[in-house]
Amino acid sequence: MREQIIKTIEEEKLIVIVRGVKSEQLIPLAEAMYKGGVRLLEVTYSANGSVSDEETAKNIEILSKHFEGRMLIGAGTVITTKQVELTAAAGGKFIISPDTFVDVIKKTRELGLVSMPGALTPSEIQTAHRAGADFVKMFPITNMGPDYVKAVKAPLSHIKLLAVGGVDNNNMADYLKVGISGFGIGSNIIDKTKLAAEDWAGITRLAEEYVAAAKQ
Repeated sequence: MREQIIKTIEEEKLIVIVRGVKSEQLIPLAEAMYKGGVRLLEVTYSANGSVSDEETAKNIEILSKHFEGRMLIGAGTVITTKQVELTAAAGGKFIISPDTFVDVIKKTRELGLVSMPGALTPSEIQTAHRAGADFVKMFPITNMGPDYVKAVKAPLSHIKLLAVGGVDNNNMADYLKVGISGFGIGSNIIDKTKLAAEDWAGITRLAEEYVAAAKQ
């Protein structure tokens, strides 16, 4: 199962970040993105505690059951081992973090999930890889750009890297050219105005644009 998930991430290249979405909007939103070709969703935990970990895990469970066999659901902003455990129990398939926390990486692997911690420097990236990360999320890549990824990939070509933060469909090709393995995209697809208006067709169109850009 883990190897199949890793293969899917490598093939699809696009993970959509779902943050702060009302529970009642989750299914129609996710269906709109699925219609647009999205096959990987990350539901984020709330670092400031505004939404309980249990509530987030419930949302992951709702999506996991609804999309079983069609879409892979995982968790984002995972900063504790408890959140890893909750995600696994909810049927989540992958763990994404903003940082490199070895305990979270090890718990993720222990429970059979795919590990994608965040890192930026070569030392952080290598630390994550040595701890068992399957991919390393370069975050925030916003002000670093493709040239930085290229420089890091030169000595660390054995590590699969994801670009998150400041990536859009206009610069994805530049990251792909330097060897990035995939992307995390949030509000560029889950547009706040479209979400508020429940413009699901508009979100489908955005999803289609990003899916095409990720696979060019």
